[in-house]
Amino acid sequence: LALAAALGSVLVLSACATAPGLPKETGPKPFILEQALVGPSVARGEIRTITGVHRPFTAKLYGTWDGENFVLQEDFFFDDGEKDKKTWRLKRVAEGRYEGAREDVVGVAKGFQDGAAFRLEYDIRLPKKDGTPGRKVRFRDVMVLTGDDVVINNATIGYFGLRVGGVNLKITPE
Repeated sequence: LALAAALGSVLVLSACATAPGLPKETGPKPFILEQALVGPSVARGEIRTITGVHRPFTAKLYGTWDGENFVLQEDFFFDDGEKDKKTWRLKRVAEGRYEGAREDVVGVAKGFQDGAAFRLEYDIRLPKKDGTPGRKVRFRDVMVLTGDDVVINNATIGYFGLRVGGVNLKITPE
């Protein structure tokens, strides 16, 4: 009985840490990173956590592709007045596979084509209120194109294998 309870707990915890599935809005065309996010676009989304945090934001995005490297500049405008800037730098290391970083990423971010979706997995260290490095959390993003070429980006946020939050974005060309 104790073994069954332990295995059940492991399965529940594993399920909490899994990557997000495909959004219901997934269209017929696959999301190809170097095609879908090149040029200017605007994202509207929200960060939410199990502690009750809900932080809506808008982000102005600009992506470039040189045949090997994808760069995505992100200017965030949170509804509470906070602003932030980040820049993704992803290098294609094989067909449908990417590695890279952003200012707050710990280690190497790994991106890969997964059928119609593109998945990006990375760790970041959240800043404390005083600006010093805080907890390290794991992000698992899944990006898809809808039938009308809008990008849906859903991400889970994990901490020690538990799902503690998520980010949902809708990205439209500008």
